[in-house]
Amino acid sequence: MIDFLQTLIEYHIEEAASMILFGIGFSLLLLNRNLIKKIMGLNIMDTAVYLFLTAKGYVYGRMVPIMNSGITDPNAYTNPIPDGLVLTGIVVSVSVSAILLSLTIRLYDRYHTLDLDKIITEWRKEEDN
Repeated sequence: MIDFLQTLIEYHIEEAASMILFGIGFSLLLLNRNLIKKIMGLNIMDTAVYLFLTAKGYVYGRMVPIMNSGITDPNAYTNPIPDGLVLTGIVVSVSVSAILLSLTIRLYDRYHTLDLDKIITEWRKEEDN
């Protein structure tokens, strides 16, 4: 088991780091009641996915896909699609984070707490009345 972990860390450090980050973000998302900490967990999970996509999209020994050296062999270049997916994901996650934070501010203004259980309890009281 120790040899497996050493091999994993030695040859796949980026993938191992992304799995650790994803686990941290997932635990923050599940175990905290504070809405800000939940949003932070979601952002950490996003970052882990971007790290994983970037690590898997890069191939050692290949060049960036800009053809200015006259090499036309497609096997000499890395695949640009994972980079495009990461950039698109970053834009989407920033937008989602902004919306979540603005909704959190509205919830705080209305219920004066960031605890999700208290917000749900107050909301149910309002619905019953």
